[in-house]
Amino acid sequence: MKAHDGMYIDGEWRPATGPDVIEVVNPADEQVVGRVPAGTAEDVDLAVRAARAALPAWAATAPAERAARLAALRDVLAARKDEIAETVTAELGSPLKFSQNVHAAVPVAVAGSYAELAATHPFEEKVGNSTVHQEPIGVVAAITPWNYPLHQIVAKVAPALAAGCTVVLKPAEDTPLVAQLFAEAVHEAGVPAGVFNLVTGLGPVAGQALAEHPEVDLVSFTGSTAVGRRIGATAGAALKKVALELGGKSANVILPSADLAKAVNVGVANVMSNSGQTCSAWTRMLVHRDQYDEAVELAAAAAAKYGDRIGPVVNAKQQARVRGYIEKGVDEGARLVAGGPESPRERGYFVAPTVFADVTPDMTIAQEEIFGPVLSILRYEDEEDALRIANGTVYGLAGAVWAGDESEAVAFARRMDTGQVDINGGRFNPLAPFGGYKQSGVGRELGSHGLAEYLQTKSLQF
Repeated sequence: MKAHDGMYIDGEWRPATGPDVIEVVNPADEQVVGRVPAGTAEDVDLAVRAARAALPAWAATAPAERAARLAALRDVLAARKDEIAETVTAELGSPLKFSQNVHAAVPVAVAGSYAELAATHPFEEKVGNSTVHQEPIGVVAAITPWNYPLHQIVAKVAPALAAGCTVVLKPAEDTPLVAQLFAEAVHEAGVPAGVFNLVTGLGPVAGQALAEHPEVDLVSFTGSTAVGRRIGATAGAALKKVALELGGKSANVILPSADLAKAVNVGVANVMSNSGQTCSAWTRMLVHRDQYDEAVELAAAAAAKYGDRIGPVVNAKQQARVRGYIEKGVDEGARLVAGGPESPRERGYFVAPTVFADVTPDMTIAQEEIFGPVLSILRYEDEEDALRIANGTVYGLAGAVWAGDESEAVAFARRMDTGQVDINGGRFNPLAPFGGYKQSGVGRELGSHGLAEYLQTKSLQF
C-alpha cells in the first residue's frame, strides 16, 4: 500500500533522520503491506520544535477559524472513507465492512463534533468581578494505539486543535499507514504548517522521546495500564499534565428482569467486535444463578455463529498472549463452552471466538485484560453480589446493565465504579465523555469534557 518514507513535520514530508524502517504486516495473511520510517529522538525533536514555533499563531487564531479547519478535515476524511477503510483492513486485519462502518465512519463524526465545539465553546466567562479565560495548554504529545487507529488519533488531535494547541502524533507501529493518511487529510484541510506533526516509530524510542521532551506540555496516551504508568511517571517528574486512557475489564450485568436472550446476544457481539480488541469491551457477563445455565447456552450458540469471521488479532505476539489466557482459564478450572486456544486458520493471527462458563471472580481471566475475543460468564446470588463482582477489579472503564425497567438499570449503574455504562444496549454517543476510574486512566475523551483536557484556566480580577 501507499506509504511515505518520511515524517510529516512543519507542513511537509521530510526524510527521516535514521535509516531504520518498520514493516507493516497484514495480520490476516501475514504479508507485508507497507513500510514506514522508524523515527528517532532527533525526528521527535524536530517535530516538537515545529509545534512549539507554530503554537503562538494557532493559539491566537479565532475559534471560528479553528472550527473551519476542523470542518474541512471532517469533509476530507469523509471523502476518503473508502481508502481509510481499506487501509485499516490491510494493517489491522479488520473485516472491510467493520472498517467502513466503524474505523472510517466514527472519526468523521468525532471530527465534526469538535468543529461544532470549537465554534460554540465559551472560552471566556464572567465570574463575579473576574473574567475567566480558557487557553490552550500548549504542545501536545499524542501517542495512540492500534486497535482503533484513526478514531484514537481524531479523539486526541481534534480537541487539541479546537483548543488552540499544536500536536505531535506518534501512532502505534502496527498501524501507521492510516496515520499517514490522516496527515495528508490535515494538509488538505488547510491546517497551518507546524500545527500538526507526525512521527512514526517504536514506542521505546520515538514514544519515550516524545513523552520526555521538555517542550511538550501535555502527554495524551491510550494503551496498556503498564505503559500508562511509565508515561505518567515520566510526565510527573516534569510536572506535565497527562491524559491516560488505559485498560478495562468491563462488566455486563444482566438483572433478572432483563430480556435475557437480547442481553446475552448483544453482550457476545460486543466482546467479539474488533476481534475483542476493545478496551471497553464487556468481557465479564454477570448472570443471576437462576438464569445462568440458559445464559451459558445462549452465549455458546451466539459465539459459534461468528466462526472465524471476526478477523485476526493484531500480531503474533498478541495471538500468543490471548491463547495463553485461554489456556490459563482452562488450567484454573473454567469450563470452555465455545472456542479454545487452537487457531481456526493455518495462516494469520486468528483466535477462535471463546466463551468460558463456571468462571469465579478470582480467576485470572476474570481479573486481567485479555484483549481478544474471550468472554467470561460469572454467576451472582443477588444484586449486592453482582455489584461486588462488577466492582471487584482494578479497572473501571465501561460496563453495561440490562433490566426490564430502565430505572432499575440506572439505579444499579449509578453504583458501578466505572466511567461509562450502557443501559439496555445504549448507543455510542460521540459527545459523551469517555474515560476510566481506578487503573483505567486519568482524564476524559470526546465532547466538551475531552476538549477541557487541552485547556488551562486563567482568571483576571477587576
